[in-house]
Amino acid sequence: MREILPVLSRWYSERLPFGLATVVAVSRSTPRGPGAAMAVGPDDEVVGSVSGGCVEGAVFELAREVVASGTARLETFGYSDEDAFAVGLTCGGEITVLVRPVTPESDPVFGAVAASVARHEPVTLATVADGPAPRGATLAVWPDSAAGTLGASGLDAAVTDDARGELALGATGLRHYGPDGERREDDVTVFLHSFAPPPRMLVFGAIDYAAAVARIGDFLGYRVTVCDARAVFATPKRFPAGVEVVVDWPHRYLRGTDTDERTVICVLTHDPKFDVPLLEEALRRPATYIGAMGSRRTHDERRARLTASGLTEAELSRLRSPVGLDLGARTPEEVAVSVAAEIIALRWGGTGTPLSVTTGAIHPTGHFDSPG
Repeated sequence: MREILPVLSRWYSERLPFGLATVVAVSRSTPRGPGAAMAVGPDDEVVGSVSGGCVEGAVFELAREVVASGTARLETFGYSDEDAFAVGLTCGGEITVLVRPVTPESDPVFGAVAASVARHEPVTLATVADGPAPRGATLAVWPDSAAGTLGASGLDAAVTDDARGELALGATGLRHYGPDGERREDDVTVFLHSFAPPPRMLVFGAIDYAAAVARIGDFLGYRVTVCDARAVFATPKRFPAGVEVVVDWPHRYLRGTDTDERTVICVLTHDPKFDVPLLEEALRRPATYIGAMGSRRTHDERRARLTASGLTEAELSRLRSPVGLDLGARTPEEVAVSVAAEIIALRWGGTGTPLSVTTGAIHPTGHFDSPG
């Protein structure tokens, strides 16, 4: 939903009703995961997607209906091999979609949630999907506050506790409760949609390859920072709008920067006076991906220097070098695709093998846990 929030915020501020469809559950192979959203606004304008095209027409009609009726709907779409023209997913999976009307009256917390997401502030939006509680009711939960109600104080309290736990993990999914928030009951189904701040991508070395990597990192939803000690190269005009550019010694900048288990670090300097002290720091801190550019000879020399500096085999095993997947890339843009492909494969457990020679589900169950 994150990518369509600017449009939804405009409709909301102008008090224009819209129907918001959100994927709340999936099974087997599906094009989009929980949190994927599509909205139908004034003059039947459509933004977003819930299925990559398979069921968009049916969801469009549902969204128009809920706006007219003011009543939320929960619908499940699956594959039907009995009727090739039936509404469903041709990929063979199944998605459950919550479609609800959104106005300042029906959802008084939506504007505050959208504003927090725009400011990269962590927030979870809890929405009743099914059960005796009012379907479509919302509760917004921040780390230190909450607003809105799901219809019962006990339910609000239980969901607030769970939402903060899910927010810390950046997780999105369904939770089940009793009517007043009782644990181990499943009368009420609540969808917790966590909007954690976007993960960071730290790119070191302000070269042409860095500009391409920064561009694709921004496209993938990372908050990108490019750092180089050479002021003549580290200039904002050489990089995409929205990318932070810092002039500093790479290892010193990293030492003063917070990273976590979602952080991506790309070392593109392939100059030992920059990358050896930088990698000493990087390999000893939290990060999901640490990649370094260079030839195999550069890699061997770099690894020897890092070993001499005291890094252990376990620490060195985290280093992806030479950076990227073997795509035969040559240009900066092609290399950026290679790097992005390796990051995505590592994130979701992919192999990099062509899908045409594999079998089984394309999207293994349980691999949709990123914030929307």
